[in-house]
Amino acid sequence: MGTAASLAGCTALVLSLTAPPAAAGTGGRDLGRHALPAGDGWASADGGTTGGAAADAAHVYTVTTWAEFRSALAAGGDAPKIIRVVGTLNATEGGCETFEAPGYDFDQYLADYDPAVWGYEKEVSGPQEDLRAASAKNQDRAIKAFVPSNTTIVGVGRGAGITGGSLQIKDADNVIVRNLTLESPLDCFPQWDPTDGATGAWNSEYDSMVVYGSTHVWIDHNTFTDGRYPDSSLPRYFGELYQQHDGELDVVRGADLVTASWNVFADHDKTLMIGNSDSAGATDRGKLRVTLHHNVFKNVVERAPRVRFGKVDAYNNHYVVPKDGYAYSFGIGAESQLVAEKNSFRLPEGVPAGKILKKWKEAPVTVGDNYVNGRPVDLLAVHNAEVPGEVLQSGAGWTPTLRTRVDHPRVLPWILAHRAGAGRLR
Repeated sequence: MGTAASLAGCTALVLSLTAPPAAAGTGGRDLGRHALPAGDGWASADGGTTGGAAADAAHVYTVTTWAEFRSALAAGGDAPKIIRVVGTLNATEGGCETFEAPGYDFDQYLADYDPAVWGYEKEVSGPQEDLRAASAKNQDRAIKAFVPSNTTIVGVGRGAGITGGSLQIKDADNVIVRNLTLESPLDCFPQWDPTDGATGAWNSEYDSMVVYGSTHVWIDHNTFTDGRYPDSSLPRYFGELYQQHDGELDVVRGADLVTASWNVFADHDKTLMIGNSDSAGATDRGKLRVTLHHNVFKNVVERAPRVRFGKVDAYNNHYVVPKDGYAYSFGIGAESQLVAEKNSFRLPEGVPAGKILKKWKEAPVTVGDNYVNGRPVDLLAVHNAEVPGEVLQSGAGWTPTLRTRVDHPRVLPWILAHRAGAGRLR
């Protein structure tokens, strides 16, 4: 390559690393007034997504506590509103004991349902299970925040976020969430199910964010993480992990027209699910259209995403795969139509590229121009060669057109290291 060509290539790379992302929106420095740019993923279709950009002064709120945040969400109905989050809102500031129903005793719960006493043949029941369920309802009421239509939630500065809370974007339209660090809520009262698998399991509730039956949702420049409480820090009872986490982001039950861009999903197990049941075709068929672009999935075990039914466009995402415990990244589920193109993967030694795709049900998938450890890899071919018992078919049956910026997979690790996640917007 000549000197001029080399300089031109270097200049182009520097510009790509320093220029602000196209998804940053418009509207000057007031992030609350930004709308999703035209053509930026599925959330830009059918009228686009503006959130609370049109809010008048009476419907602009600055909140510093969880109580203030929930009050602001409830104020003004579906009128356009902007909620600016300052600092970290703690939904469980008083600790788990504040949710305990009178008479609940975890030590007694363990004694009552110890497999040596209870066995593995039937689900748990009785006074302590009833009290556990009542305690769980108390937590449920306290930590869920319901987001109405025409709302923008935006973190102010680098330190804005929510810990212990679950954002519920349910039966709403036109919602934007940006620039927040969302620490996965801890379920204070997981249920022991001795019938779950050969040795039983602890099952938990609460996602950091749920998009349920909602349309036109833009989730941008957030960081989803287990934060202070990774699974490795949780105890074990009855020989099983006392699992207190559910998902980081779920898009379910007829949700549609969603764009998730420039987020970081980190240090989690079951991370991102699009469609939560094979039996939900009545609500999900023809919906669950989601775009995932310029996101980082770092040290996540599975569901990045797992897809049922939806037309999902996953492009220009970067995956840093953990050495231990990795299950898969793209889960191909019932009637899914996943397009996974121009993504980048960093796989540790000993983790084969064939694990990136996982077949759950017979459904076609489109893959192309994906890079593994800096080199192009045909993900479908390596999967089918390495996992011949789960052969996947090519061709999702549609071609994405709603893409505003497409980067070469080789530069994604550098671009996203500087641009993705909370605290990156000004």
